[in-house]
Amino acid sequence: MAAQTHLPTPDPGPAALRDLAVRAAVQQGLLEREPVVCLLDVAGIRASAAALTTAFAAAAPAAPVLHTFAVKAAPLVPVLRLLADAGIGCEVASPGELALARAAGVPPGRTVLDSPAKTEAELREALALGIAVNADNPQELARLDALTAAAPGTAPRSPVGLRINPQTGAGAIDALSTATATAKFGFPLRDPGARERLVRAFLDRPWLTRLHTHSGSQGVPLKLIAEGVREVHALAEEVNAAAGRRQIDTLDIGGGLPVNFASDEHAPSYGAYTDALRTAVPALFDGSYGLVTEFGRSLLAKHGLILARVEYTKETGGRPIALTHAGVQLATRTVYAPASWPLRILAYDAGGAPRTGDRVAQDVAGPACFAGDLLATARDLPRLHPGDVIAVPDTGAYFFTAHYGYNSLPRPAVHGFTATARGGVRFALARAAQPLADLVAEAGGGLRDALLPDAPP
Repeated sequence: MAAQTHLPTPDPGPAALRDLAVRAAVQQGLLEREPVVCLLDVAGIRASAAALTTAFAAAAPAAPVLHTFAVKAAPLVPVLRLLADAGIGCEVASPGELALARAAGVPPGRTVLDSPAKTEAELREALALGIAVNADNPQELARLDALTAAAPGTAPRSPVGLRINPQTGAGAIDALSTATATAKFGFPLRDPGARERLVRAFLDRPWLTRLHTHSGSQGVPLKLIAEGVREVHALAEEVNAAAGRRQIDTLDIGGGLPVNFASDEHAPSYGAYTDALRTAVPALFDGSYGLVTEFGRSLLAKHGLILARVEYTKETGGRPIALTHAGVQLATRTVYAPASWPLRILAYDAGGAPRTGDRVAQDVAGPACFAGDLLATARDLPRLHPGDVIAVPDTGAYFFTAHYGYNSLPRPAVHGFTATARGGVRFALARAAQPLADLVAEAGGGLRDALLPDAPP
């Protein structure tokens, strides 16, 4: 029988629920089978989806809104299915992400394709299925011209739009800033003659009915995100005025709401986001346009937790180091760009209880064979010991779901968890740990002799 850990209160806060989940994971043996496991708070994910839909329903009661989830943030079929059950569709940017969305049962009409490098085959499939397509550049638009010409006199089944780079500027993380003057995404809006060319593109193609932008991401302030949306709304008004009709009927305003990694607070909230949009673009919510959103990190990040055993502890140069099984394979961005992606580290003893005692500056290292594989450097924590557990919160998006295969470290298991009515915790496997045999197969294990001189053709 699975061990049950009782809730300290009928409605625990984030910290209490996390402590409960850690203790339950230890007591139920999750860390005996594997030295690292990843957890997703199922109720928390549902709460984020509800907060998003509620904020937009309050801001835009007259506008039809399709909320989609950026699959790249957590490409797990059970997660996509959970979000679909909560009313959230999928934004996909590759054939693999589309396959995951379809496996989760997400209908084509609730799916948006945004890849900046779509092949002709991808475009053909999306148009055949009725998936919304946002074209990234003039050459892609020319491909769409050819594909729609194959059925003269008819509009494509799919809603088709253009992705616009409003060129409004960078946030704090250059690599994630999608609206700079030279960003790789979309049609530029502020280049010489660009605006006139965009209006003409719509007038020449009555089947173009959408505009898309994605001006937000981690490190981008709400005011700058809203400025990008304002620019695209103004362009839609200009196109419709030139067309003399409501040709553009939908604005896809992307996602990119930043996440607070410093504490358990959900900030900024979706309500703060819609308030910023209402201030910058009051007409956005008047029902003139349908809206599409593409949030990813903000829906999942706060609801993910990495748990890893401390394998060894040592001291080098006067600094304690805890060697764990969680590192670059799960927190790639933090390891390679720690200043931009700092993570909290929480210490638990071998039984899963919060570790107490004097705090000491210590490094928390991962298992990869290079010196920079560190989750934290000189972090003040209760002194860790072999067999202890570290927990890394806020990792539900772009961390353990975006595995990095350094040192051929296998993908860990992912479990959803739910607090039960009796005060316990129930775990549900969402992704099995990767067997070493599968890792060998992915590495060409079945083709062992293929490169030898006497290998068969």
